Order: sequence, then C-alpha cells, then structure tokens
Amino acid sequence: MAKSWSKAGKIGRRSPEPFRYASFKSRMKYVCILLLLSTGTAVAAGNLSSNIRISSDVLGYELQYRVYVPEGVEAAEDLPVLFITDGPGYIHRGNVPKVLDSLLDSGAMNPVIAVFVDSRDPDNLEINRRNQEFFCNADYLRFYVDELIPAIEHAYPVGHGRQARTILGVSFGGLNAACFGLLGYETFSGIGMHSPANHPVKNLLPAYEQAPKLPLRVFLSTGSPNDNAAANRKFRRLLKDKGYDMKFIQKTGGHNWDNWRPLIDDVLLYFYGRSAPE
Repeated sequence: MAKSWSKAGKIGRRSPEPFRYASFKSRMKYVCILLLLSTGTAVAAGNLSSNIRISSDVLGYELQYRVYVPEGVEAAEDLPVLFITDGPGYIHRGNVPKVLDSLLDSGAMNPVIAVFVDSRDPDNLEINRRNQEFFCNADYLRFYVDELIPAIEHAYPVGHGRQARTILGVSFGGLNAACFGLLGYETFSGIGMHSPANHPVKNLLPAYEQAPKLPLRVFLSTGSPNDNAAANRKFRRLLKDKGYDMKFIQKTGGHNWDNWRPLIDDVLLYFYGRSAPE
C-alpha cells in the first residue's frame, strides 16, 4: 500500500498545517524572483508542518523539526529531500518556504521536500546545541542516519537512496554540511554551505585535500570582506582542483542574513532546478 506523508502525525505531536503567506508587499521585499508578480496571480502554497518532536537515543535528548511539502504532492512519489540545519533561521529569516513556493509555482525547479531541523532544546529554546552538534560530531550524523532519515522516509514520499538527500547549513551549519560531506557521503549526495565557518575543525580542509574526490555536488557561498572570505576561497580552490561538481558565489556582504537571504534561490536552483540532474 502506498505510503502517505499525512502519517507525520504518528511520529510527532502535531500534524502538518497549511503555510500562511505574508502580505504581497512583504513577498516583494524578500523574493525578487517571482515571475508572476506583474499579473497579480496568486502563488500556490505548500504545507509547512508545526514542530514535530523526535526523541534521539543516539544524542540522548529530544529535538524538533518542521517539514515543507509542496502543494499537490502524491503519496506514491519519491521526491528528493533537503535537510536544513538552523531550520528556524532559514524559515523566518531566509524565507525558504516562500522561495520554494515561488520557484515551484513558476516551474523553475523540481519538487522537493524540505526538513528544517531545530538545534534548540524544544522545552527551553534558550538552550541551543548547535555548537556541540555541528563540529564534525559523528553522533549527530548517526542521529540523521539511524533516526531522523528513517522517520522522514516513513512519513513522507521521499526517495530512499543517497541521491535523494542534500544537507544545507549556514555558518557553523555550513561547517556541519562540509563534515557530513566528508563523513556521510554514503548518506548524502549534496552539501550546501552558506558562509561556512570551518575554523573550529582545523583539519577539515586537509582531510578534503587528502581524501579522493567524493561523489558530492557542492554549493558554496561567501561574503566579502568580513565573512571568512579568504578561507572559503581556499576551500573553493581545493574543491575545484579536485574536480568537484560545484557552484561558488561570492557577494559583497557580511556574515548575516542580508548576505544569505538573496542566495536562497541560487542554492535551490543549483540542486533542484529544471536543468539540474535528477
């Protein structure tokens, strides 16, 4: 029997609910890629779930996440899935659900399910565990492999192979994506990094240099001048010399969402654009 993404409520405490749009003016302010603005046509909205809790035996604590499902998805589909660390930032400051709606509505990209993972303690949002999770933490990777990915595959119509999965993060979350690429390439085929702050893991770039070319597609962006630009240009040269399939963007801007927000469509189109490999 075909599975249904509506089974999410069996895993978490809340079931998906419709995502509500901000005003038209707000969309214009943050999403410059809408092809339908001039006509005033309404853009279809996908579903963004409420927070879903998951108890991790690997990590020894509970986490929460939200899931975006495009409008019109059928239960029998096997869609790619994008896992996003610092999920609340990408939702509220990066406006990713709105950008997904816009790109999908315009036909610019293929459908994708997005999982926004929250590193904060669900019972005390002042406690953020990202620093202990993101610095090449093998247990955090194992949480994805043994617990989170199976939960998503059980509840949503996503593909079950590594080719279906990409990991995306910003700053230390970008570092985590780089770590997952190195340690978890058998699980993820794509790594997206907005301004990765790789300095806490001093041997990361040497490890990439010493390793054979891994089967990864890579998105890397950086700002300039105060955004780890020199280190990220070095990372880019290393990956290019290795022959990685990659997209690199450098913009004028700092280590903040004013830099990262306009690049949301770039990373989505790189991995899921109509011209991107399936």
